[in-house]
Amino acid sequence: MAKQTAPPCTTADPPGGSTLDAGTKPDSAVVRDALGVGIAVGLSGFAFGVTSAGSGLSLLQTCALSLLVFTGASQFALVGALAAGGNPYTAAAGAFFLGVRNAFYGLRLSQLLALPRALRPLAAQWVIDETTAVTLPQPTRRAARIGFTVTGLTLYVLWNLTTLVGAMGAEALGDTDAWGLDAASPAVFLALLAPMLKSTTERVTAGLAVLLALGLLPVLPAGVPVLLSALAAPVVLFLMGRARRDGTGRTEAEDAGATRAEGGR
Repeated sequence: MAKQTAPPCTTADPPGGSTLDAGTKPDSAVVRDALGVGIAVGLSGFAFGVTSAGSGLSLLQTCALSLLVFTGASQFALVGALAAGGNPYTAAAGAFFLGVRNAFYGLRLSQLLALPRALRPLAAQWVIDETTAVTLPQPTRRAARIGFTVTGLTLYVLWNLTTLVGAMGAEALGDTDAWGLDAASPAVFLALLAPMLKSTTERVTAGLAVLLALGLLPVLPAGVPVLLSALAAPVVLFLMGRARRDGTGRTEAEDAGATRAEGGR
């Protein structure tokens, strides 16, 4: 009788379903999270449409901003400056500085997504706060790509549709400033960001960044305080390094070297 041996282990999915390795996430869960963010933030495009129309921009100008610029904070900054009577060039410069942060998002996402070169210019249009917030926590490249694509597509379509509706219905709402609709998009983004601040260091850095932005807001052009608030990260890291020094004034690296030296005696 031939000796029976155990069947070799394979990575094929079992009949009737599939198993997930540790650290992976079901595609359905990624799609659900991405749709939640895309729908919630996409609907706030209505606020931009109303605010933009209230600031004096035409329907065509309002819709063009959402189609071509597609970054809510910069769009709100632009129309807010115009509504306050600011110079159009100054308003555009402030919106540009505020949108620079998306370039830094792109540096990280380009490595994470590793998209084909032909798709990168198209994907760049969707590199914004919300797609970054959904993509970065994903455990695998597949999940990251799904999260980025579903969030970007849902948000882009809804944001532009609701911008159109908001701009067309602005007159019916009357005084748009009284509704405070321009706060809708930042509020949603803060709700996305808050659960990601898990450690004390992250919370302290975020808190310091908020203080820097609020303190610099009255004295600097729109967009610049947000960029300068990034200085909170190196400040916190420097202070943490100082705090790690023990009573002898040695750093952790020096302590590790001393421990190895003692262990070799």
